[in-house]
Amino acid sequence: MKADNQVAGGGVLRTTALLVGSLVLLFVALFASVMFGSRTTSFGDVVDVLTGNGDPYLTTVVESRYPRTALGVLAGASLAVAGTLMQGVTRNPLADPGLLGINAGAAAGIVTGTAFAGATGGWAALWWALPGALLAGGLVHILGGGGAGGGTVRLVLAGAVLSAVLGAYIQAVALSRPKVFDSYRYWVVGALGGRGWDVFWSVLPLAGLGLVAALLLGPGLNALALGDESATALGTNPAVLRAGGLAAATVASAAATAAVGPIAFVGLGVPHIVRAVVGTDFRRRIAFAALLGPALLLLADVLGRVLLRPQELMVGVVTAFVGAPALLVAVRRMRPAT
Repeated sequence: MKADNQVAGGGVLRTTALLVGSLVLLFVALFASVMFGSRTTSFGDVVDVLTGNGDPYLTTVVESRYPRTALGVLAGASLAVAGTLMQGVTRNPLADPGLLGINAGAAAGIVTGTAFAGATGGWAALWWALPGALLAGGLVHILGGGGAGGGTVRLVLAGAVLSAVLGAYIQAVALSRPKVFDSYRYWVVGALGGRGWDVFWSVLPLAGLGLVAALLLGPGLNALALGDESATALGTNPAVLRAGGLAAATVASAAATAAVGPIAFVGLGVPHIVRAVVGTDFRRRIAFAALLGPALLLLADVLGRVLLRPQELMVGVVTAFVGAPALLVAVRRMRPAT
């Protein structure tokens, strides 16, 4: 009994230490995001602004970084949690928002809006990308049978087929219309800059709904990981759980992708890193993904701002180059699933 208590105590201490470390990392990322930009600002300058003692020009500069920082937190958490849900529901370690056709649907929406409705700019594009992403995710879910039983394979195939069809449509329209191509090529790389508070507040309800649903699904995903028969014996309906998990992942990732573009690695790599650090319990994996996703996305955004200063490297490019090696290391160290 004493040994069991010691093991349990050690687990609590480790989880607490990981939680504190994750919160510290997120705080550092938040501070760095409002500190670094095309104009150099010091630690003291940012502190002066945050405490209300900065001069007007410096205050304007620092406050202009608030919307992209808030959007980075929301997008990072949404993509990381959506990836965790999808990998758990489909039992596919390569699952990410692109699996459900989210990226292709959002891109098709932007191309359609720009070509046929004259939608330009972040605000107008958002309202075409968001329904496109949601419709694509819903269609893949219907065609794939909700991921129940053998439907997991059908889900992947449905996502691949729909993405291919939409990809052909996107290329046909974008390449035939220079204006559409210019708008699309900026969005498709993935960036946090150039978006204001209007974009953040527009996607917040959907992203928040997806994140809350994901937290509620954590215990059920633990049961589902034991197999359908065991999950049923524990009082869980596997089909309903899969449908709920895919719906939550679709809503959260659609909101993030529509707002900032199809950012690579976050939805695919962060869940692997979290699993390697905190283990297989989905309750902890979802919670830590919601912390590490924003931290890593914001740090990648900061890196993109300082590498080519005074110009800027889009965060989607940074996450692709930096994230791939980190993912390989995490996967090599990850214990086999039981």
